[in-house]
Amino acid sequence: MGLAIVAVVVVTIAIWYAATSTQLTPQGEPQDTTSKQSTTHTETHVTTTSRQPTTQAEPEYGVEVAFPSLLFNQPVGIYHPGDDTDRLFVVEQRGVIHVFENSRDVDTSSVFLDISDRVNSRGNEEGLLGLAFHPDFSSNNLFYLYYSASNPRRSVIARYTASQGSPDQADRESEQILLEIPQPYSNHNGGQLAFGPDGYLYVAVGDGGAAGDPQGNAQDPSRLLGSILRIDVDEASGGLHYGIPRDNPFVNNAQGYREEIYAYGLRNPWRFSFDPATGWLWAGDVGQNTLEEIDIIEPGKNYGWNIMEGDLCYSPPENCNRTGLEPPVWVYERDQGISVTGGFVYRGSELASLVGHYIYGDFGSGRIWALSYDGVNQPINKELLNSDLSIASFGVDENNELYISAFDGKIYRLSSVEAPQT
Repeated sequence: MGLAIVAVVVVTIAIWYAATSTQLTPQGEPQDTTSKQSTTHTETHVTTTSRQPTTQAEPEYGVEVAFPSLLFNQPVGIYHPGDDTDRLFVVEQRGVIHVFENSRDVDTSSVFLDISDRVNSRGNEEGLLGLAFHPDFSSNNLFYLYYSASNPRRSVIARYTASQGSPDQADRESEQILLEIPQPYSNHNGGQLAFGPDGYLYVAVGDGGAAGDPQGNAQDPSRLLGSILRIDVDEASGGLHYGIPRDNPFVNNAQGYREEIYAYGLRNPWRFSFDPATGWLWAGDVGQNTLEEIDIIEPGKNYGWNIMEGDLCYSPPENCNRTGLEPPVWVYERDQGISVTGGFVYRGSELASLVGHYIYGDFGSGRIWALSYDGVNQPINKELLNSDLSIASFGVDENNELYISAFDGKIYRLSSVEAPQT
């Protein structure tokens, strides 16, 4: 993704950037989730890559502008606070967060927080990239941000507090920095934050940038780059501003691996999410030259970059050693898109035929797909539509209805398309 506003310019930048890096650029009853006191994980599926063709069908779905009166500046995320207020928050890459009522007729939004003076958004994939509300936000008013900073270049994970007296406004001066990660280049920052069903904060960090991961960060668990982190924001320990969950896969390891790491071997995980029914952690990982991939992230696993790009050898380009590498659930090639945008497993009520499907898209092509996967059978991928949008992110509201933030500044939602009369 670039800083241009005009869609055609953005797509042009994305096409060029995908060849060298990427954009700012994964049914049933809810399961019992693991609490912070648990020390075990349960493997729930077998991951496998499918090269079956994507199903092409007559369009059943379209996109519609969700809030016609609202327009944003390069929105990279849309979130709800989980406090039963039915509000939505839109994150702008430049460092501004807006809040508004979740109503189609809403005509204004308020600035919840403006930290644009702290955010480095000069790079194509830098900026304010992630927001996560504490599971107890309704009582403690805490939320967490992931943003790029400069001098030196680094990613910052910080905690902020919303005002008790003015719930639509945050306290700029409440910032407490939890973690800073040095960034060697301006791209592949990752940036997603989300609390898991276990109450821990998960953080997506890209490989540090440049083409091909020249520093080998993603295959080096002694560094935080190229990984999904998992930290405890409620119980600090070890002189840190956060704690290390005792069942993190590399706790007390003897190899010097960072204990914050939950999984590694990722290039630029651009948007992950938890399925509230299964607890699975789905992620889209942006490819280098050939493939975009969807992964289900499990603790301690190595997702292959930069030995693999998707399910193909990358370094070396042939006969690479795949031992111990976790293959993606799904891959697609450059004739379908150039920069995957991870989404959500749909658990809403308005689009019944999509329940249980992982909905994701592509920033460059605007295509949106539904991926069906039960952990046993081969996945089935269906193209829902070609939206022609520069899809920056997906989001859900309190009812698990799905939204799309696009670089034309609008927020969209999927809608059903009536079949033509015969």
